[in-house]
Amino acid sequence: MSGRDLFCQPRRYRHGAALTLVFASVLAAGAATGSFPQTERADRADRKSAAGETRSAVPVGHRQDVARAAAEAMADGKSPVEAAERAVSRSGDRWAAVYSRGEYEELEEALDGRYTGVGLWARRERDGRIEVTKVRAGSPAGTAGIRAGDRLRSVDGEPVDGRPVTEVVALLRGDATGAPAGTTVRLGLERGTRAWSLTLHRARLSTDSVTVRELPGGVTVIKVATFTRGTGERVRTAVQKAPPRDGVVLDLRGNSGGLVAEAVTAASAFLDGGLVATYDVDGEQRVLHAEPGGDTSRPLVALVDGGTMSAAELLTGALKDRGRAVVVGSRTFGKGSVQMPSRLPGGSVAELTVGHYRTPSGRGVDGTGITPDLEVDPGDPEALQRARTVLSGLGQEPPPA
Repeated sequence: MSGRDLFCQPRRYRHGAALTLVFASVLAAGAATGSFPQTERADRADRKSAAGETRSAVPVGHRQDVARAAAEAMADGKSPVEAAERAVSRSGDRWAAVYSRGEYEELEEALDGRYTGVGLWARRERDGRIEVTKVRAGSPAGTAGIRAGDRLRSVDGEPVDGRPVTEVVALLRGDATGAPAGTTVRLGLERGTRAWSLTLHRARLSTDSVTVRELPGGVTVIKVATFTRGTGERVRTAVQKAPPRDGVVLDLRGNSGGLVAEAVTAASAFLDGGLVATYDVDGEQRVLHAEPGGDTSRPLVALVDGGTMSAAELLTGALKDRGRAVVVGSRTFGKGSVQMPSRLPGGSVAELTVGHYRTPSGRGVDGTGITPDLEVDPGDPEALQRARTVLSGLGQEPPPA
């Protein structure tokens, strides 16, 4: 199994080296339908947060208890994964996740920007309907003629109206059965007065973690969907190539997190070194610093919503607290805990909470999220326009004295 980027300082691990820190469930609650594994775990955690459940302290001896349970189960000829899951459940660690060897390999592939799916994005409307928002060109969904704006009615005969997008993701991916590429999934769709069904074959696809477009007037919109490997450098390149006119809108809406080292690299594109965040591991304080040399003069607006989570919140908090960006949108999700993957007997892996991070001003995010400087209704289709308006104000010359 390949290693991950180190949480505290970007660097690469050699094959077989120790696993590194990452936010758990960060790839699970994104809007890229059919994209990432373990979506049901993130949805359960989302419901707990929405219900106002408060964060508990990190369990003492948590990792040792889980590892011991897995080892004892394996010695008795039982499933170490099931035993580890029971130990996690007893601990109250709501962000923990236990993966079999195969599941964790899938997660590693997702962190590399690869996944098994059909290539469509979706969101749940206020009336509970599931609407397709984007279709990847050349994907099974794109080849079949599905378009943005189509309504998704069912997956393999199961109605999806009113269900969380994360559950729809699980159905499209076939998570319950571990469906590989090449397996089929039947969709029920609606476009205006037309209703139809079609069968797609799941495929191995790659994610576009960063997309860049220039709006009229020279504003550059950098949309970051998730922090997979290489995302930070792609953000840095996009900033360097952007025309230095009216600034940048950094769109982090729906970004459910990813590798924190990538978020730190993205922060380095806008900061000239300095503090990005602090965090603790088993009570030991550590720091995350940006690399020097970032663009600090270009006007910047960060656009966020309730789907902005984890590493995306870390980036938002750094830019806000350092006075580098004006944050526009709605309050972010509020997931500020840190997980560390640990190998278990038999090759399974448990991602367990070891601490929490704070923004440069010392504010905790877990359970509270980040409040924007300018609040915009999360369902407002003009949110991007509001961000552009703020950006134009930032770029104006001050009036004469």
